[in-house]
Amino acid sequence: MIKKKKFNIAIVGLGNIGSYLYNYLKKNKEEITKKTNVIPHILYVSAKNRNKKRSIKVQRSKWLKNYLDASKIKDVDIIVELIGGSEGAAKKIVFSALKNKKHVVTANKALIAKYGDQLAKIAEKNNVNLEFEAAVCGGVPIVRSLKEGLIANQIKKIYGIFNGTSNFILTSMDKKKIQFKEALDEAKHLGYAESNPVSDLNGQDVADKLKILTALSFNSFINNKIIEVQGIKDIDQTDINNANILGYKIKSIGIAEILGNKIIQNVYPSLIKKNSALSNIDGVLNAVIVEGKPVGKSVIQGEGAGPKATTSALISDISSILRGNIKYPFTISNARRKNKVFKNINNEKFSSYLRIEVIDKHGVLSDITKTLAKNKVSIKRLIQNPYKSKKYASIIIITHESKNISLVKVIKALSKKKYIVKKPKFLRIENI
Repeated sequence: MIKKKKFNIAIVGLGNIGSYLYNYLKKNKEEITKKTNVIPHILYVSAKNRNKKRSIKVQRSKWLKNYLDASKIKDVDIIVELIGGSEGAAKKIVFSALKNKKHVVTANKALIAKYGDQLAKIAEKNNVNLEFEAAVCGGVPIVRSLKEGLIANQIKKIYGIFNGTSNFILTSMDKKKIQFKEALDEAKHLGYAESNPVSDLNGQDVADKLKILTALSFNSFINNKIIEVQGIKDIDQTDINNANILGYKIKSIGIAEILGNKIIQNVYPSLIKKNSALSNIDGVLNAVIVEGKPVGKSVIQGEGAGPKATTSALISDISSILRGNIKYPFTISNARRKNKVFKNINNEKFSSYLRIEVIDKHGVLSDITKTLAKNKVSIKRLIQNPYKSKKYASIIIITHESKNISLVKVIKALSKKKYIVKKPKFLRIENI
């Protein structure tokens, strides 16, 4: 009989996720041991406030006063970092752990997006794992799929819905016919949004995840420079209704695509056809679509956030280490990863949705069409909806494919017109 080995774990950060993970590991130790033949043992924990009320009880002997000690104690094998943020304590503990030849498991997308290349180099040098399945889309096992299940594929495009908070808000606005603020308040009440959900609403959360997925998909280093990022804060009920009338849904999408030898990364709310694979991904669900050869199109979906989904991903990473699977953090060695060329979307072509609120008077529509024509943007469909007061009107335009830079110029030019009531809306239409 093979004698089971024990791996000592230190959990740094005991918020909702850290507490849930602690409890899960305690209750399911035997089951994990059966599947890995290694005992996962929580040796230490550390948190900013030891006296904070938590749903778990931790033995006094397991507490580390200084979180950095976890990276230096010889008996610690795995450090699970659940502090969050790209700087401060999170950065210090992960860098220190890898330098001291400790395996690291983290749910910290911001840290990996900013310092993943440096951390991967250290992990590779010291023959330890840097695992971050939980950093991208929670319960959707996309990182492991890219590293293992899809490893034989030449990936051309990866895209999807990567943020449960923004998706919940847009879904609520659509199905319940409520405004953005009401949907946001509901998300906070249900625990789907943080008290300060800035990174969810401005698109940064999706951008960080997309950077990681791009590096994994295209064997590139992480790009922190050229990326288009827009959030959902400007979407209102009128846009939701208009999209439905036109046969679309509005979703916050992250897209990375390799064209020739150049990569484009975009994050923005966009109109997608109702028959799209993503149009019915509602609530807090996430979905990732991978297009490549020979697999074709592969769709993976699941809950994107929350303690349960995140813990599932953390346990997957911990179990991989317990099994002895030492692998490169970004699938291939740092020496073989490439400095790919990233480009902006200025010259890429999109169909678009324009919503222009105007004073309803003679000559306005003519001037709008002239402005579009001047910037080489042609109209595919136009709807004019008068207000009840009849003094104002809402003009909805669906354009033919035009260069992104031309569409941006149109919005800028129209914004200066005296007949404009509100800043014009501009949403891209994605054929995905």
